[in-house]
Amino acid sequence: MSDSNQAILTARAFLRAHLSGTIAFDGEFVPIKIVVAPDGALIAPVMVAMLRTFDNALFVPDEGDDAMHLQITLEEIQDRGEHAALCDRWRIYHGEPEDVRWARISIDAARFRGYMFDGQVLMEPNALAPVEAKICREFNTSMSDLLKAAAAAVAGLEIESPRLVGVDPLGFDVRGRFDVVRLPADPPIADEEDAIAALEELADPAADGEAERDAAEPD
Repeated sequence: MSDSNQAILTARAFLRAHLSGTIAFDGEFVPIKIVVAPDGALIAPVMVAMLRTFDNALFVPDEGDDAMHLQITLEEIQDRGEHAALCDRWRIYHGEPEDVRWARISIDAARFRGYMFDGQVLMEPNALAPVEAKICREFNTSMSDLLKAAAAAVAGLEIESPRLVGVDPLGFDVRGRFDVVRLPADPPIADEEDAIAALEELADPAADGEAERDAAEPD
């Protein structure tokens, strides 16, 4: 993989893994929580003043030197009709919002770790969107212990009642009591079967390493 393609993949994974940040508008800096829509856009409840400003920036997860800096455009959407599912997706991740206006956030451009990106490159549609709800339902119904083990192994967190709220080729979003935990997948997930294998690997990385060593040993 070329350096530029690796940089794009790393940037996409970083954005997927950080669902909170700081939005800058009219000299103000306000915390914000986001979710990624199936088409790759960002969704968030916003203040009216944010919608009235044409020069918005988003820092993910903060304004530090290692943060991702996004130039963004906000389009107001309504919590009903065709966009209701997007607003509900945010609630599933984060709970009830304080702000009552909603926005679809397009990425115009981004700067991350010395690279500049066209925004469209980061707004990668979720290839698993058609089966995402099914995967989440099946995992939450029959694989709760596996989710719990994966969260403990990857993030060092003991989540009493984990809920898989999202999955895309680059990983899983697992909601705990207070926040959403990202479980990255490598290699990327291609389908439902891949998702199960990826979660099993995350839950027991030692077992995966032993399998690789066994496969490498001569007869």
